[in-house]
Amino acid sequence: MSVITAAVLTISDKGSRGEREDLSGPAAKEILQEVGWEVKALDIVPDEIELIEGKLIDFSDKLGVDVVFTSGGTGFSPRDVTPEATLAVVERLIPGIPEVMRMESLKITPRAMLSRAVAGIRKKTIIINLPGSPKGVKECLKIILPALGHGVEILNGQTGECGRE
Repeated sequence: MSVITAAVLTISDKGSRGEREDLSGPAAKEILQEVGWEVKALDIVPDEIELIEGKLIDFSDKLGVDVVFTSGGTGFSPRDVTPEATLAVVERLIPGIPEVMRMESLKITPRAMLSRAVAGIRKKTIIINLPGSPKGVKECLKIILPALGHGVEILNGQTGECGRE
């Protein structure tokens, strides 16, 4: 299998204005590089649905990465629109990814049930919403990365079997 490529998009009003340092995006990039993935883009946008949608489309359609991770904008605030932006650009949902992230995160904090994160597929790109905190990003990546490579292989036609003997 070839190297898996990724893009990381942080969604933060304050971060995009330079009022808060983005620690979540760089945390995701570091973890992905540690497991051998190539991070082709790291960016930040405010909580504006059109800007989020635009970046997701660019990363998928123009940059052609295997996986786009978003960080932030999945809570209850009226400005939290990352799931809505993701749902607007994906063609198929992957409900198991956010389900397992919430399930495992509930073992750490009851607030995990408040996440509205979604995951889906746009063409040949998997898009996954992660929490907005570096701690949440690290915990969720630890949960999903072991299976994600196989998902990329299936999506790209490099394998077709999910069952194990």
